[in-house]
Amino acid sequence: MLPTGNAGSLLCHAGEHVVGRPPPPRAPARRAPIPPERPPWPPAPPAGALFPAAAVAALRLQRLAHRRLSQAPPPPDPGGPPADDSRAVPAAADQVDFRGVTPYYGPQERDFHVQITPKLGLDVLTDPIYNRGIGFRLHHRERLRVRGLLPPVESTMEEQLGGFMNIFREGTRTLSAPPPPVTKQNVRQWLLLRDMHDRNETLYYAALIRHIRELAPVVYTPTVGWAALNYSRILRRPRGMYFSASDAGHFASMAHNFPRDEVDAIVVTDGSRILGLGDLGAQGIAIPIGKLDLYVAAGGFHPERVLPIVLDVGTDNAPLRARPDYIGCRHPRVRGQAYLDLVDELVSAVMARWPNAVLQFEDFHSGVAYGLLQRYRNHHVVFNDDIQGTAACALAGIYGAMRVMGRPRAAIAEQRFVVCGKGSAGMGVVDVLARGMERHGLSRREAARRFWVLGSKGLVTTKQRGALPDYVLEFAREEEERDGMPLADVIRMARPTVLLGLTAAGKTWTAEHLAEMARLNERPIVFPMSNPTSKMECTAAEAQEHTGGRAIFAGGSPQDPVTLPDGRVVASSQANNMVIFPGLALGAHLARCPISDDMLMVAAEAVSDALSDDVVTRGGTYPEPEDMRETASRVALAVIRQAEREGTVKAGSHVANFLGAGDAELLSFIQRSMYTPMYGPIFPSAAQHP
Repeated sequence: MLPTGNAGSLLCHAGEHVVGRPPPPRAPARRAPIPPERPPWPPAPPAGALFPAAAVAALRLQRLAHRRLSQAPPPPDPGGPPADDSRAVPAAADQVDFRGVTPYYGPQERDFHVQITPKLGLDVLTDPIYNRGIGFRLHHRERLRVRGLLPPVESTMEEQLGGFMNIFREGTRTLSAPPPPVTKQNVRQWLLLRDMHDRNETLYYAALIRHIRELAPVVYTPTVGWAALNYSRILRRPRGMYFSASDAGHFASMAHNFPRDEVDAIVVTDGSRILGLGDLGAQGIAIPIGKLDLYVAAGGFHPERVLPIVLDVGTDNAPLRARPDYIGCRHPRVRGQAYLDLVDELVSAVMARWPNAVLQFEDFHSGVAYGLLQRYRNHHVVFNDDIQGTAACALAGIYGAMRVMGRPRAAIAEQRFVVCGKGSAGMGVVDVLARGMERHGLSRREAARRFWVLGSKGLVTTKQRGALPDYVLEFAREEEERDGMPLADVIRMARPTVLLGLTAAGKTWTAEHLAEMARLNERPIVFPMSNPTSKMECTAAEAQEHTGGRAIFAGGSPQDPVTLPDGRVVASSQANNMVIFPGLALGAHLARCPISDDMLMVAAEAVSDALSDDVVTRGGTYPEPEDMRETASRVALAVIRQAEREGTVKAGSHVANFLGAGDAELLSFIQRSMYTPMYGPIFPSAAQHP
C-alpha cells in the first residue's frame, strides 16, 4: 500500500487511474550530492497527471531500488581523495536526511499523499476515508463513477470546512426559519429521521409505516418544504441522481453510475415550483426523496428500487444563486428548445436504463408541466402528480363529501365549483372533475359551464382568449363583461356548492367569503388544497368558525380536528395526494401500462369506497393515514382492472397471469407484492450459523 499523509494528493481506483500533483518544495538536505551514476529520486507526477494504476506499482519498485542504492557507500573517485562516509553518520539527529535511510513511512515520505480505493460509485461516497462529497473534481467523478451521484457544484476543502465551522458555531441559526406551521420540533424530527434513514433503512421504513400519521407530515409536506429551503446546508449523504445542463450529452452514461439494475419508480423534478415556495433549483431534490418515502410506506415499493432525480437547468432565484453554499448550477434557467432537449435526453436515458419504471414528474413550473405530460405519456408509464394526482385526489374528496351528505357519487353532476387558481395543478383538477361529471351524465360542455375559474386578476373569461392556453380557455366564462370579477362577487353570482383553492398564495379566503358559502349551502364544501400550510387559502379552524361548524373541510396540509362550541369534534381531512399516487403508480407498474384519464377516475372512486363509516360520520372525506396501504392496494386493483378493460396490460407483466382471477385473488397478489420492512434471516440456515 502506498503511503498516506496530508501534504500532497494522489487518488486512484485499483485497476483504474491515478490523479496526482507534485509535493511542496523540500528543505535543502545536509548531505553530499548523490553521484550521477545513481538513479535520481523518482519525482512526483506533474500537476493533474493521469496514468494507469499499474504505474503506481512501478513507482513503488523505483523508490525501493533508490532506497537500497542510497544506503550503499559511494564508489571511490579515482582522481580524488578517499570517499567520505561521514554523511552516513550525521552529527545530530536534526541533520538526518530521511530519504532512503529510514523506514518507508518516514516524515519525508508524507509529502506525496496517495489514496488507493478498490471501490466505485456509491461505495466511495459512503466510505468516510475516501469520500470528499462535492470536493470531488469532474475527472475524479468520471473515474470513480460518481458523476450524477453528487450535486454538480464543485467545492474546495477550505470552502467545505468554512461551511461546517459556520454551522458548528452558529447551529440552526444559519438555516432558514421553518415556514408555519413547521416548528423547531419538526425540524429536529426531520434531522433525526434523516440520520436513521442513512443508518438503517429497514428500521426507518418500519417506523414510517407503523407511525405514518405522526411521521408523514415530517418526511413530506409540510416539513419537507423547510428541508428544500435549506437543502444545500443540511446535505450529508447524497441520495438519488443529479443531472445538470453542464452534463448534456452524458446523461445515458451517467445513468449507469446508479448501482441498481432494477428500478420500479422514479420521481423527477426541475426544482422550478417547489410546494408553492418558488424556484429552489437543485435543492428541489428534497421533494422526490420525501415523495418516494411515501411510495415505499404507502405503496409498498422496495426502497432499493426507487430513484429520486433532479434535473438542474439553473435557477432564476438570484439570491439562491449568490449563496456560496448553493449546490446547484449558478446560472439562470435554461429555457425554450434547449430546455426541452435536456428533458428529452433525461427521459430517454432513464427509460432506456430502467424501461419498466414508472416515471413521475413533480413540481415542474405550470408553464411546462402540462406540455411535458402530453409529450411523454403515450410513450412511457408517465404521470404528473401535481396535475393528475392532485386532480384525482380532489375528485376523491368530492365523492367523499357526497357520502358525508348522504348523497350518491352521481350527485357530483349537480355541484357548482368556484376554483381559485388557473395554473397547471388547478386546471388539472378542473379537467378531472369535469370528466367525473361526464361519467354521471353531463356532456363536456355542460360540465364546463359548472365551473368559475379565477386567476390572480379575478374571474377568467373569453375576453382573455389570446393570453390563455387551450386547457384554460375551455373553462373560461363567456360573460366577458364579468372579466376580472373579484371572488366575493363571483360567490354571490355563481352560488357555488364547492370552493376549491389551488393558488398557493396564502390566506386569500376571508370571513366574508366563507360566511357567504355558509349562507348559500347547508353543508358548504371548502377545500383549500394549496400546500404547505402557509400557502393554504384558509385553515380548518377558520372554515368552521365562519360557517358555523357546517363546512365539509379538506386542506392541502395536515390540520387538527376542530372542536365546536357545543363540544362536537369535526374532522379536518387532508387532501393529500398520498391517497392516490402510491396506488396509481403501483397498479401501473404491476400492469406495465400507460396511465390513462379513466384510470384517474377509477382511482378516485376506489379512494372514496375505502372510506370507513366512522370517518364519514365525523365529516371526513378521505381515508385515515393508518389505512394508506390498504387504500393503495385497492387503488392499484382498480387501475389494473381499468387497464384490463382498455387492453393495455403488457404481456409478461406481474399481473398478466391473474387477469382471469377474481378481485379477491388479485388483491391478495397485490398485497403480497408490497414491501414490508422486517429483519429476515441473513445466513442460509440458523443451524449452520448458530
